[in-house]
Amino acid sequence: MRRTERLFAIAEYLRGRRTGVTAEALAERFGVTIRTIYRDLDALRDASLPVGAERGRGGGYALDRSYSLPPVNFTAREAALLVALGRFAINTRLLPFTDTLECALDKVRAALSTSAQRELLTRLKELSFHGVPALPSKKAVRVAVERAWFEQQPLRITYVDGNFIESKRDVRVEGVLMDRHETRVDTFEPATGERRHFRLDRIVHAEVLPLEPSQRPG
Repeated sequence: MRRTERLFAIAEYLRGRRTGVTAEALAERFGVTIRTIYRDLDALRDASLPVGAERGRGGGYALDRSYSLPPVNFTAREAALLVALGRFAINTRLLPFTDTLECALDKVRAALSTSAQRELLTRLKELSFHGVPALPSKKAVRVAVERAWFEQQPLRITYVDGNFIESKRDVRVEGVLMDRHETRVDTFEPATGERRHFRLDRIVHAEVLPLEPSQRPG
């Protein structure tokens, strides 16, 4: 996650909470050091975001309660279903882009009033989904695949096939196919002109490549 994306994600995470969160918890959530979190919080303050520190039990860093953006009119019922389904997708690895999904769920929570958030917590305790988790994949690979797909950039992957033979390929991500057991990346390989699916759990390394001058817009 690039710094600008992380700053926005931290702001959304704080906005979605009615209690403070410690720097340690933020560092763990976003996979950075505590010192980096302190710098990020300073940057948010410099951008006029009202981040303050609350002492005592349940304290930590929080946005001023008067701070808000234009509301999204989710009911607690609607939010509960969205959050529960999002959690199911994360827990079963159905959707590989878990960081992006977590940010989206934070925004759903942030759109609710305090009373609706309390109702949301109650409904979530009453909702549960069960399924067979998909095969695990590396976080760095998932992040690279997501970026290449949404930003339409070429991707270099290192793939291990069923015979344990490793190969490197430069591909363009065309889509992602998901079921209960496997996630497959639908790609087009310019060098061969072929379209092929690669199992996400068998991609051991992925790197987003810069666009060639002829591929850049405008």
